Amino acid sequence: MNDAENTVYDALAAAGVLAVVVLDNADDAEPLGDALWEAGMRAVELALRTPASVEAAKRLRKHLPDLMLGLGTVLTPDLVRQGNDLGADFALAPGCSSDVLDAAADVGMPFVPGVVTPSDIETAVRHGRKLLKFFPAETSGGVKHLTSMAAPYLHLGLSYIPLGGLKQDNFGSYLELPIVPAVGGSWIAPKPAIADGDWAKVLQNARDAVEAAKTIVAAKAK
Repeated sequence: MNDAENTVYDALAAAGVLAVVVLDNADDAEPLGDALWEAGMRAVELALRTPASVEAAKRLRKHLPDLMLGLGTVLTPDLVRQGNDLGADFALAPGCSSDVLDAAADVGMPFVPGVVTPSDIETAVRHGRKLLKFFPAETSGGVKHLTSMAAPYLHLGLSYIPLGGLKQDNFGSYLELPIVPAVGGSWIAPKPAIADGDWAKVLQNARDAVEAAKTIVAAKAK
């Protein structure tokens, strides 16, 4: 990993957990960011899935410049370049597309491709990726699948961020793994809570996740 990728890895490993959010209204960016920040959450994946996503990313970047901002669902080279122009710290995708990986390398964007098979991992490795997104985690076999799939590649020093189906009561089983520096999930800021402006719920979910992650991260460091 280069310096930018190491910075992203270190920040995610220190946080242990990041919120995955989808915003239909850019006006929600600031209050959402405030709730996450107040809870102690220092990293977020904002999915580029709605017409409001780009504007929301701009506003979140400006409002909370110290928040580690990742852009998710980055499916094309154009979105890679757009994310880089927005000043995102890193980008993620649900899959592992060679043209998207090449575009990320061209602009120097730390990129976390999605993997769920050994072939996905090998594609990512050929493009120099060492931090990978295990997605969808729960429906693909969970911890058991991840540990089995990762076993032949342990000597390469790869790390995985599980997403997909994680919740407060199960994310710890992933984060306890040595190959997992951080986990992510949408349970922290669910769409109904965002739609209702229930920032107190987001704050509490985020605080619970942060506290649980801190305990696990501290135990792994011993």
